[in-house]
Amino acid sequence: MTWCGDGALKVARHHTSDMAKDRRMGVLMIVENLPVPFVRRAWQECCALRDAGCRVSVISPKGPGCEASYERIEDIDVYRHRVFEAAGTLGYFLEYGWAMAAWLWLSLKAYARRPFKILHAWNPPDLIFLVAWFYRLFGVRFIFDHLDLSPELYLAKFSRKDFFYRLVCLAERLSFKTAAVSLATNQSFREIAIERGGKSPDRVFIVRVSPVPQKMRRAGTFPELKEGKPLLVVYLGVMGPQDGVDIFIEAVEYLVKTKRRTDTQFALIGGGTEQPRLKQMANEKGLGPAVKFTGRLPFEDVARYLSTADVGAAPDPLNDMNDRSTMGKILEYMCYEIPVVLFELTEGRRSADNSALYAKPNDPVDFAEKINQLLDSESLRRELGARGRRRIEEVFNWEIDRAQLLRAYEVALSSRD
Repeated sequence: MTWCGDGALKVARHHTSDMAKDRRMGVLMIVENLPVPFVRRAWQECCALRDAGCRVSVISPKGPGCEASYERIEDIDVYRHRVFEAAGTLGYFLEYGWAMAAWLWLSLKAYARRPFKILHAWNPPDLIFLVAWFYRLFGVRFIFDHLDLSPELYLAKFSRKDFFYRLVCLAERLSFKTAAVSLATNQSFREIAIERGGKSPDRVFIVRVSPVPQKMRRAGTFPELKEGKPLLVVYLGVMGPQDGVDIFIEAVEYLVKTKRRTDTQFALIGGGTEQPRLKQMANEKGLGPAVKFTGRLPFEDVARYLSTADVGAAPDPLNDMNDRSTMGKILEYMCYEIPVVLFELTEGRRSADNSALYAKPNDPVDFAEKINQLLDSESLRRELGARGRRRIEEVFNWEIDRAQLLRAYEVALSSRD
């Protein structure tokens, strides 16, 4: 892991001062996966850049609570477009074709209002480099925020290396090639940017999915969320084919039917293309009374669930993508002193370390047994929860990542690419 010390924080303060001298320095960020400001890491980055003196605009999809096509939030211009969630290869091309037209149109509107020198784009998809190519005509530099491993994601969803897989690989390579600098969420992603993306090591910066512990902590409990039961297990996150929520439901079935756990409520927080199928799966298994799908919730309601939860589930199965990815839900569980159960994954262990129990990869029964072990021991839950909170406060520090972000911007602005 690449770490920054006190020197990096001094660098961050230095860059903040430099950027503040040019209030006209504009930044456009494009986020495709969820609506802003609900995407915590994106909003952290936007606010850090604003505080550094940049004029920040951001494009994202619409979503519940974020239906406005334009609004200014805390001096950040937010543009939103309609989106639909695709199923199947053709559906993804239609989805992203529509999104690309929206990115170009809204970026032109943003540029007219606040001209920008940096276009900062998240993935997936790895297609926003096409918009960046257009803005190179205006001297705009491209920062590729590498959040997902798109080739591995494609394999996790479709299990084939076909023509479309090769297109996904090409888009990733071109994204790295177009970018003045690349941001990585962890050491594994940094290695991929250097080895597979061909980026120079001094052009790749680790900016993690770091929580803000001052704002994310247990604040009492809300017993009504347990539906009259003494214990609560939560899953927080997207429900797609690669997220392992079906494995979690199989684990719940084992806990309810084999271990006879009638004392536990299971809450699944979030949405995604798989949610209807997962609801049907839970009903067919007779788990209806024990399992609640809440859908996507505002931050305040998510905080209520996490303040009340006894165990946090991270059932992401072992594959090339998940093994190298940092799961934000694990860090959020740790913030709220929730012990975590996950499969043995490289970056998962780097995140949770000794604040979690690790199940055999992709084994729903062993996953359930680890949850059961925690449900049976309040002292173990408290011990692991306290370790997780300490790790958040001592290791995962947004100020360090903020320093890396601002350093990346300086390198991008000084680049001759």
